[in-house]
Amino acid sequence: MKSVCLFLVFSLFITTAIFSQSGSGYGVKGGLNYNGNGDYFKTISNTAENPDRNIGYHIGVFGKIGAKLYFRPELVYTSTKSDYTAGTFELKKLDSPLLIGLNIIGPLSVFAGPSLQYIIDTNLGDATVSDVENNFSIGVNFGIGVNLNKLGLDLRYERGFSQNEANIILNNTNVNPDRLDSRPDQLILSLSYNFK
Repeated sequence: MKSVCLFLVFSLFITTAIFSQSGSGYGVKGGLNYNGNGDYFKTISNTAENPDRNIGYHIGVFGKIGAKLYFRPELVYTSTKSDYTAGTFELKKLDSPLLIGLNIIGPLSVFAGPSLQYIIDTNLGDATVSDVENNFSIGVNFGIGVNLNKLGLDLRYERGFSQNEANIILNNTNVNPDRLDSRPDQLILSLSYNFK
């Protein structure tokens, strides 16, 4: 019985490997983000609040160069949300992960690399959010993916490298504004389609 199970698993592995994505190509991707930004620092009470995580989304394009060892640049529009007592912080940005990947066994691969991020817009309920400290920042992505023929599914973790604060002005007063760390900290689930 044990050998029959091993044979079935091995047969499934070989069949999957035959139909897995290989070589260079390009395509589209989209999916969901489970996101939390950094702490919300309240100046008057001198306290920090961690965010409640929320669901966001992303959509974009990618290229892939190589087969066993590959380079995968992406350009992705991302919308994220984090909940604080002051309201829901919404962040819209363009991400450009530059990933190096390795096909480790059959359709399974691992990847990692830097992610260049450009913040397009921020919003926090009725509060005024001043421009973030740096519209351009760098983060890191790493994860695991499965590619079957032209379809791919990956799960990755993203984290911003350096603190990137925005000033939060409540009740139309600019005196002692609160601060919010806009660094992303998220799990990203993506479905991709390779045209070539």
